[in-house]
Order: sequence, then structure tokens, then C-alpha cells
Amino acid sequence: MSSAAQHALQRQLKELMMHPVPGFRVGMKDDNIFDWEVGIIGPLGTAYEGGYFLASIKFPQDFPFNPPSFTFHNGFYHPNVYEDGRLCISILHAPGDDEMSGESAAERWNPTQSVESILLSVISLLNDPNTSSPANVDASIQFRKDKKAFDAKVKELVEKSKKDIPADLVMPTSEADFLVKRPIEIEEDENFWYEEDDDDDDEDEDEDHGGSDEGSDAEE
Repeated sequence: MSSAAQHALQRQLKELMMHPVPGFRVGMKDDNIFDWEVGIIGPLGTAYEGGYFLASIKFPQDFPFNPPSFTFHNGFYHPNVYEDGRLCISILHAPGDDEMSGESAAERWNPTQSVESILLSVISLLNDPNTSSPANVDASIQFRKDKKAFDAKVKELVEKSKKDIPADLVMPTSEADFLVKRPIEIEEDENFWYEEDDDDDDEDEDEDHGGSDEGSDAEE
């Protein structure tokens, strides 16, 4: 099973390297395909703006049949992140319905999910925390009742996180910087080769006709 998981993760990592999810940097830790390092750029317009937050994703040997774990480093403060850094989000919960949490199977992990799905869910939570089912109750209460104090605490984390910004990373300053920039694919004209073949056929026909004319002149 681990070889199938390894193949799936290698394929997903290659895709993310070619077409990165805006706001993220991903890569293997110590060349271990089951352990990824993640750098997260704080979304513009949020208290996390300007920060660069480190996290890790650890995958099970039976991936993608079971979800990975996602853990923030350095004391990340958010209603949906436990104090030890673990992210609490439905997409990372084991497959199937859960009567205790009230989550349906559609909300939880399933094998069709991908690392890209997780990253997009993380950005969604940073923009709009789920305070109805918090992992950090204190952060959730402060977010709802004293947003100014919550933002101030997050800003302290943002300042501390700046030391981790890679030297080659240009931090985004506008929404356009978060857009995926992919090369334009030029579509080939399906009739191109046929047109060229037709021209060759015409030339061949002319040569044939020419040969016949010469033969006729010789006979005369």
C-alpha cells in the first residue's frame, strides 16, 4: 500500500511544484515523501497579512484512503488550531459520517481529496474562521467578542514570522500576486497537416500530368 501512496504523493507534489497554489510553498522534508514542509503567506486583508507561517503535513502509509495531519509551527493563533499547532478542519477527519461531531461523510476526507484541497481549505479558514466548532476556545471567544485584541495578538505572530521568510520570496502586495501564472498553451490547428498534405498531393498530380503531356508530345 505504501508504494501506491508514494506514487500518489509524488504525482501531487510534482503538480504543485509546476502549478503552485497561490500563497503556499511546499516541499519534502529530508527527502521523505510522507513528510512535507509548508510555508504559508498570510492572506491579504486579514490579521495574518505580511506573515510567513511554517507548517508540516504528515501523510499515512495508506494515503489517499486516510487523511494526513496538518500542524502549524511556532504557536499559531487561530480558532481552528489547537494550542499544539494541529489544524482542526473537517476535510482532515477520517472518512465516513460522525454522529458525535455532526459531520457528514461529504464534509470529511475521502480518497478523491488532494493536497491542493487541503491548502485551499487552510486559506479559507484564515479568511473566515469557523467559530461554531473551535479547537482553541479562547481564540474563538476573542475573535467574536474582541476582534481588536485578537488582531493585535495575531500581529505579534506576524512580526515574529517574518524571520522565516525565504530570501528568494517576494511577498505579495496585491491580489494579483496571488493569481496562478501558467504558460499559455497554443492549440495546434488540426487541419494544418492535412492542408500541407493536400499541397503535396496537388504537386504530385501536376507532375503526373506533366509526364503524360511529355509522353503525348513524344508520340506526336
